[in-house]
This record gives sequence, structure tokens and C-alpha cells, in this order.
Amino acid sequence: MKKRVIITLLAAAMTAGLLAGCGSKKEEKQNLAVTPIETPAAEETTEEVETPEEEAGAGVIPVEREIKDGKMQSYLTGEWKDEAVANRRPIAVMIPNNSPAMPQYGISKASIVYEAPVEGRITRLMAVFEDFDDLDRIGPIRSSRDYFVYVAMGYEAIYCNWGLARPYVEELINRDTVQNISAPVEGIYNPAPEAYDRVSRPGYATEFTGYLFIDGMKKAADRLGYTWEYDDAYVPPFTFAADGVKAETGYEDAETAVKIMPGGTEGNKGGYGAYNPYFEYHEDDGLYYRYQDGKKQVDEIDGSQFAVSNVVFQYCHGEVRDDHDYLAFGVHGEGDAIVFTGGKVIKGTWKRYDGDATPAKFYDENDQEIIFNQGKTWICNIWEEYGEYAVYE
Repeated sequence: MKKRVIITLLAAAMTAGLLAGCGSKKEEKQNLAVTPIETPAAEETTEEVETPEEEAGAGVIPVEREIKDGKMQSYLTGEWKDEAVANRRPIAVMIPNNSPAMPQYGISKASIVYEAPVEGRITRLMAVFEDFDDLDRIGPIRSSRDYFVYVAMGYEAIYCNWGLARPYVEELINRDTVQNISAPVEGIYNPAPEAYDRVSRPGYATEFTGYLFIDGMKKAADRLGYTWEYDDAYVPPFTFAADGVKAETGYEDAETAVKIMPGGTEGNKGGYGAYNPYFEYHEDDGLYYRYQDGKKQVDEIDGSQFAVSNVVFQYCHGEVRDDHDYLAFGVHGEGDAIVFTGGKVIKGTWKRYDGDATPAKFYDENDQEIIFNQGKTWICNIWEEYGEYAVYE
């Protein structure tokens, strides 16, 4: 134990916070008046106290990362990667998730997968890649929805898509603040034709034959003048357990779950029931394995099953926009969240109040940031109004 002299403030100050919500369930929290409270002047005294040898925050990867043997810990997975990769902005790629598109190519290499419902009550994926140099292509590629764009902006990712829902995406995706590499379709003002091509897939519909080619994507990024460096204000999306530390040891009292079903087993009101995806936790390696349509969901590259270290339910208010069933989700503000890691179920909230360029962060019921295990993360956007259908056991 170390002894240290500290300054103790004898007077405490009380503050009130202003919270804004995501969706109709949070509206009552808005526009709260904040009344300042006068506090007496602080009196300083000096005393000796004992503090643990370990500093606060020990057990998690520090914000200021270090370089070891040319490697750094990734902002997206916490794992050690080549310095050039760990410091490189990722790409966020739109990928279909319906049965006629399967299997997908390259998706198991993604660091984060974000899944959300789209029209027709199916889900679509946005896979976030930082380590893509060994891939020749990714796909098939599908069209954009605005809530995916907003999530990608929070990761400072370069957004890749083939097509868009023009009434809701055209103005957004063509902003200077959205760096995108988009296939040449109507509604895209600065297309990147060199990044996309079709692949022969006998028996597949044409819409499932378009792919993003990595060499062409890099050329497009250079031509469009995109930088590959995170900016100085970058905010990492997760806090990861340090090497040799299991995140679940900090949540011993949390309940456990070995099967996670974002759409449950009763119909398809929330958008996940068309193909009934679920995750199965394997205690031996601490991973959650993905299933869909009653079978393993695999990568076309090598037939390997998708597996991640963390699964998140992020509950967001959703609305139907028009008679074409286009959807809208609130991905700013705050809402309920459940993080599954190391077999544990950690309930809390997500918050995103600092603008488009910052990601949602996840907090437990004590308002402390949730610690994730190192590795890949799969985030399921749960339609809040149908949240009761998302279950685990």
C-alpha cells in the first residue's frame, strides 16, 4: 500500500443535469429547469489516507495507448494490431442480411457489426472494418438508410453503400461531413465507380451480386481526398478489459444467459423475426456464435461461423415513415441497453449527446461505463416499441 497526501473538500456541491431522450418514452425528461444551488466556500484540510497500489481504471485499456513491437490496441476491439491498422479510420459497409443474399463474403473480418430493421421487417447489417488489407472484396453490398449513416459517423468511418432511400438519405449522405464511397446511382453526387463491380453468382438476383473491391475503394478514397487518420476529437465507442482481465469478473452478481434472441420467438413485429437470428454463448472460448434461419451463419470466404465477444441490445424509438414501410430510428439521445459479455447480462443505458461525430456509449445501472471483453462486438438495434420480443435465456 502507498500513503499519499490528498486535499479533502469538506463542503459538497449539488448539481442538476439536463437529459434529453431518444423517442417518445423520454420526452418527459426534456426541458427541465436547472436551479442553481449556493454552496459554502470549500475548506481545505490535509490528511493522510491509504490508497490501493492500483490506480483507478486499472483493469481496462488506458485511453492513451502505447506502442509495443509495432502494435497498438484497437479502438474497436481492444486487441493488438499493427500500429498502422489500429490508427486507421475504419470503413462501414452496408451488407444485406436476408436469406436470398447468403452467404456474405468477408463479414467475419469486421470489428463491429451493427444490425437494424429496414422496410419489409427484415434486418440489414453495417459491418465496420479496420483490418481489411487481406481482403479482396466485401459483399454483397446494399443500399443506405439514414440511421446507419449516423451510426457510421460516430465511428468516424468512411461509409460504403450501393444505393440509397433517396427521400431520407440523399441530403445527408452528400454532406461534406459524411465521407462516403458510394456506387454510381441516382442521388449520389460524388460516386466512386472504381470501388464496385459485380460478381458472378448463378442463381442469385442481380441485387445480390454487387461487391466492394478493396483496391478500388482505396483508390477512390485517395481520389476523393479522404484522410485515413482519426481526428483529435475521436471518441472510442467502448472501454475494454485489459490484457489478462475478464470483463465479467466485475459483474459477478449479474444474471447469466447462454442464448440471445433479438427477435424472440413470437412473430416479427420488431423486424428480427423473418429469419430468427440468435446467438449462443460458448463458455470454453467466451464467444457468442451467430445462427440464422435455424443454421450457422457463416462467411463465404472459409465457411467459418460468425462469433463475437460481445453482443449489445440497443433499444431505440422507431417509426414507420410512409406507405413504403421505410423506417426511422432515433440513434441520438439515450435509451435502454443490455450488454452481453462473458456470459453475463449487464443492464443499463446508452447515451449519445455530443453530436454526430461521437458514438453511443454504454453505461450500467450505476451510470458507470460498461466494460467489454476484448474482441468483436455485434450491436442489435432493437425497436423500442417492440422491445418485449427481444429475449435471452
